[in-house]
Amino acid sequence: MTDPDLAAPRVRTATPDDAPSLARLAALTFPLACPPGTSPQAIAEHVAVQLSPDRFRAWAASADHVLLVAESLGTGEDEPLVGYALLVRAVPDDADVARAVGPGEAVELSKIYVHPEAQGTGVAAALMAAARDAAAALAPGRRVWLGTNVLNARAQAFYRKSGFALVGERTYVVGGEEHSDVVMVHGA
Repeated sequence: MTDPDLAAPRVRTATPDDAPSLARLAALTFPLACPPGTSPQAIAEHVAVQLSPDRFRAWAASADHVLLVAESLGTGEDEPLVGYALLVRAVPDDADVARAVGPGEAVELSKIYVHPEAQGTGVAAALMAAARDAAAALAPGRRVWLGTNVLNARAQAFYRKSGFALVGERTYVVGGEEHSDVVMVHGA
């Protein structure tokens, strides 16, 4: 018999009311994806500025964004959110990304994070499937791309398994510190 805590999560579109829980989840998960040597101050600044409840509220209300949340089933915990993904419809404003992704509007899979205790339970796969569906609805026929740190081999393996291929590199800034990312495109 399957443990209900390990059952497939429910993935849904986030609402502005989810913002405080999402900000707490982001503060927990973002540092885990940062490369070794990233200063705690830079991470804290990035989380405070880029992953605040106000930012999550704005993304949840925006027509150019899709914010998805994964809820655990059967845990009864105070914080039922175990993962989230953010899609952004836009023309890439980074020259390196534009070269790698191609001209015109695209969909960035800007964020996809899973609570550490939910990793390996299918949450990431459920979020990815929902994100691909949401991207197709957000910008039909447009390329879907993402960036992840060059040292994050686990994330890169998951993205390759999900149909993404390496197409370039970019610089990503975390709290004033520059880091090297790979750029990956779905179906490339």
